[in-house]
Amino acid sequence: MEYCRASGIRYRDLETEAGILLTVAEASCRYALPAMFDDEVIVRTWIVEAHPRLVRFAYELLEQSTGRRLATGETKHVFCGPDKKPRKLPEKYRAAFGIKCANPVDA
Repeated sequence: MEYCRASGIRYRDLETEAGILLTVAEASCRYALPAMFDDEVIVRTWIVEAHPRLVRFAYELLEQSTGRRLATGETKHVFCGPDKKPRKLPEKYRAAFGIKCANPVDA
C-alpha cells in the first residue's frame, strides 16, 4: 500500500473506483540475518516486472541502525476484479506501476 501511496494512488481507490484487487500469486523471502524484537526495519520496495495483468515487487529489509541487510524477497500480484478473476489494470492506473499506456495520447 505504501508503494501505491508513494506513486500517487491509494490502494483503496483501486478497489472502490476501479474494482481492482492485487492478489498475491507468489511470494518468496531469503533471510540473511535475524531482526530482533523491537528493531526498527526499513523496507525498500520496487517493481521488477509489470504488465497490465500483473506486477512483481522486490523487497530489501535493512536494519535501520546499521544498514545491514536482513532479508530480500519478491511477490507477484495479479490484478483481479471483485470476482477474483484476472483483469487488466485500467489505463488510468498503469503509469503508477510503470506500465506504458497502449495509446500515448491517453497517458
